[in-house]
Amino acid sequence: MLSIRGIHKTFNPGTVNEKTALNNLTLELKQGDFVTVIGGNGSGKSTLLNCIAGVHTVDAGSITIDGDEVTRIPEHKRAAMLGRVFQDPMVGTAANMGIEENLALAYRRGKRRTLKWGISNQERQLYKELLSQLDLGLENRLSDKVGLLSGGQRQALTLLMATLKKPKLLLLDEHTAALDPKTAVKVLELTDKFITEGNLTTLMVTHNMRDAIKYGNRLIMMYEGRILLDIAEEAKQKLTVEDLLKRFGQASGEEFANDRALLS
Repeated sequence: MLSIRGIHKTFNPGTVNEKTALNNLTLELKQGDFVTVIGGNGSGKSTLLNCIAGVHTVDAGSITIDGDEVTRIPEHKRAAMLGRVFQDPMVGTAANMGIEENLALAYRRGKRRTLKWGISNQERQLYKELLSQLDLGLENRLSDKVGLLSGGQRQALTLLMATLKKPKLLLLDEHTAALDPKTAVKVLELTDKFITEGNLTTLMVTHNMRDAIKYGNRLIMMYEGRILLDIAEEAKQKLTVEDLLKRFGQASGEEFANDRALLS
């Protein structure tokens, strides 16, 4: 489903600010893989997702999604293959549009646009059924502007929109980091539900080691632009935070230095 071969990405090359963000990184995902991604600040986690999405162009290597090489395809053309949810709940929805209008944009994604915009009663009923899964009462607020929603409500809606058309690849970039702990748990439970029911191939960047271990069938830890650890299936199920820290130290030769990850 996703094949990344030897990608490199360096920012500000040839200057005093030169930074190698990805260093000969290779990664293969099968259909339905739910991979959590963890690592310290500057390890390359978000850069990896941005290169997959086409936000950044890689300097070398290749990226293939569902058999189609997209390495040099621009971001807007890759968008039809991807679902994305960002850290900021304000990104991913149109604040000045209603809930049902936002859902209509997601539902009609990839379809030919016409002058006919009206939302049919059948479509509206579908949106109500989908929103009821969130258990946030939004199915009774279809006409409310999205800008009036709380951060957690808005992030749950963004997640629903990102998974509505079953993308070939779902990219989640610390999508619960800006939420309070109770809301973050709710959004993560919804995330797991949508991914499992849709058999969605997913990369989820998180700063929380416990969440990285709890969710998904595979965990990768990044360090200095490369994958340092890749733990899957039964080995991941037995993993603890202490084990993960120990294995990181053995592989890198140093301690894991990220207070936010350790304290979560």
